[in-house]
Amino acid sequence: MQKILLHTCCAPCSAAIIEWLMLNDYQPTLYFFNPNIFPKKEYEIRKGELVKYAKKFSLEIIDSDYNHVQWLEQIYGCENEPERGKRCAICFKYRMLATAQTAHNLQISLFATTLASSRWKNIEQINEAGFAAAELFEDVSFFDKNWKKNGLYERRNQLLKENNFYNQQYCGCEFSFKKLLNQ
Repeated sequence: MQKILLHTCCAPCSAAIIEWLMLNDYQPTLYFFNPNIFPKKEYEIRKGELVKYAKKFSLEIIDSDYNHVQWLEQIYGCENEPERGKRCAICFKYRMLATAQTAHNLQISLFATTLASSRWKNIEQINEAGFAAAELFEDVSFFDKNWKKNGLYERRNQLLKENNFYNQQYCGCEFSFKKLLNQ
C-alpha cells in the first residue's frame, strides 16, 4: 500500500476520494490546512465533519492550525479578484506548498488534494500549484488525478446524502462568502 498525504478541504469533497484511494491500494493521511475558510465557525464545522468521517476508517488526520490572518497576508491585493482568478491561484499555491512541505517532513512521497473535486475551483490552477510545490522537494510528487471523472463526482453526492454531511454553498473564503450574501 502506498502512503499518500491528502490535503482535505471538507468531508463532502473528501469522502469519495478517500474511498477511491483505499480501494486502489493507497493509505491516505489526511491533512486539513484551510486558513482561507471564513468565518471560524465554518472552519470548525467543516473540520468536524471530516474528523467524524475519518474516524470511521481510523485514518490519521493532521490538523494544521487555523491562521486566517496569515492567509489574508498571502492574498493581499487580490481581495476583489473574481472566483477562479488570481486570488484563488495564490491560495492554492500557499496551501499546496504547505502540503508538499508536510509530505516531505513526514517522508510521504506522494500528495494530492480534494480541491480538485470542487465545483467552485479551476483544476488547472490546482494542478499548477501542486506541481510547483512538488518541484521544491526532491522526495515528493503531486498526484493530479481528476476527482470529478469516472463516477467519482456522482459517488461524492451519494456519500454526501448517505452520511448526511453538512454541504457548504461556497468555497470557503470570505470573498466568495460575501458574493454569496450579495446574490
